[in-house]
Amino acid sequence: MTRVSLFSSPLLLGFDHVERMIERAAKTGSEGYPPYNIEQIGADGLRITLAVAGFGARDLSITVEDNQLVIRGRQADDKDRVYLHRGIAARQFQRSFVLADGIEVIGAQLGNGLLHVDLQRPRPEAQVRSIAITTTDNDSSDALGVTGKTGSAD
Repeated sequence: MTRVSLFSSPLLLGFDHVERMIERAAKTGSEGYPPYNIEQIGADGLRITLAVAGFGARDLSITVEDNQLVIRGRQADDKDRVYLHRGIAARQFQRSFVLADGIEVIGAQLGNGLLHVDLQRPRPEAQVRSIAITTTDNDSSDALGVTGKTGSAD
C-alpha cells in the first residue's frame, strides 16, 4: 500500500523536513507525564512550564537535539528509606517539544515545583533576491549578474 504524503504536491519543494517534524510531534504528543503549559510571553516569547514537584535542579536536564527541546528528569531512589506506603514514585520522564527553525532557548528557572523554560522566536527579515539568467546562444554566453537585497519586516 502506498502512503500518501501531506507534502506530495510538486509545488511544495523541499518540505520533507516539515513532514518529519510533524511525524515527530505526533509521536511525542502521547506522553502524559509531566503535565505542562505553553504560554505566549510578549510578542516574540514563549514559556513552557512543567509540573516537576519533587525534582531538584540536579535531577533535571534540558537539551536541544536536532530542533527538538528535550527535558529529562531522573530521581535517585533512596535505598535507606523503608516505606510503609509509597504513593509518590521516584519516576523518570522525558518530555520532547519540536521547535521551529530559529527558536532559541533563552533560559530555565525552577521554583515551587514548576520548571519554566523560556523560548524566543526571532523576527524574520524580508529578503528579495535576483537570480542570474545565463544564455546558451553560441555567439553570446554571458551571465547576467546576481544582486541581493535584505530589508526589514517592519
